[in-house]
Formats: sequence, structure tokens, C-alpha cells
Amino acid sequence: MTDNGSVLRRPTAVAAALACVLALTACSGESAATDGAISPTLKTVDGGENGLIAEGDRPPAPDLSGTTLDGERLDVADYRGKVVVLNFWASWCPPCRAEAPNLIEVAEQTEADGVQFIGVNVKNAKDEALAFERKQGVPYPSLHDQPGVLLTRFRKLVPQVPPTTLLLDREGRIAGRFIGGVTTRELLIPVQALAAETP
Repeated sequence: MTDNGSVLRRPTAVAAALACVLALTACSGESAATDGAISPTLKTVDGGENGLIAEGDRPPAPDLSGTTLDGERLDVADYRGKVVVLNFWASWCPPCRAEAPNLIEVAEQTEADGVQFIGVNVKNAKDEALAFERKQGVPYPSLHDQPGVLLTRFRKLVPQVPPTTLLLDREGRIAGRFIGGVTTRELLIPVQALAAETP
């Protein structure tokens, strides 16, 4: 005898599973095309979406300032002269959680080379973001962008969902882009290359 209740529940379960998959896909950065505004002209030296950008093709980074999760004012422009790694993240994002140890490792390895990591925490409750940072031992500051306003300033450059990492050269230009989570090696090599450049 068929259990009518279980039959009726199946579409609901399938719909819930599908919604979960779609949410994870968006968070992973695989939905870059959904925004429809990612610049087709921002190409890496390898011709793809991820990697370093040739020096002559680097656009200036949009102004980025605000309040950190610790309540301090931060303006990325104050770090001109350093290589800046901007990581857009959220504690509810699985790829963001997975890449966090890699970011921390690269930040610690390159700090002495004049590299400054800055997080941009987007669409995330402050207490949840702080708890995540403390658990992971994140050593660098993060701007808090709960409504996602700061993220929209980069609409032409990155998907409007985390994670994405942008590299700024010492002149404040966008010199690299990584859509989706990054490994230690994927990030370390280009960051070291930028740190070795002379302005």
C-alpha cells in the first residue's frame, strides 16, 4: 500500500534540495553570469577569469572604505604602496569557510614583503562574522558590509556573491582576480609576483 503522505512529501524534499544546490552554486562564484555585468575586458594574462592581469590592462580600484568588524574605520587607499589582497567573504558561505585557512597562510607568509590582506564581509550578521574570524584566527581586518553596498562598487569586476579575491598592486590598480575559493598555491604565487614588482 502506498504511503500517500510520503508521496506528497517528495516534491517538497526535492524542491528544498534543489534550492540548497542553487544557493551553494551562487556562493561558490559559479553564478558569475547571473549578474550580467562582469566586465568582459578584464582578462588575465592567461585569458581566463582567474589570475594576474597584465600591467598595461590594470584598471584603478574603486574607492573602498568603511567600518571593520572590530568597529574601526578603514580606507583601502591608506595602504597605497603595498600590495593589497581584498577577499569578499561570508561565514555562511561553504567555499569561504574552506578557503579561510589558505588566505591566512598566504597573509602570514607575505606580510614581510609589504602585502596587506583586507577582508570584506558581505551580507552577514556581525556576531556570526566575528565568531568565524575568532575561530579561524584571522590576523587581518575585515570591513563589515552587511547590506552588500561595498560589494556593488565592484559590480563590473566580480560576482555579487562571495567568495571573490582581488589583488591590488602598489599603485592601487586591480592586478589580479580570483572568482570562487582559492588554494594556498593559487594565491601565493601571484601575490609574491606582485610584491616583487617595483612601482
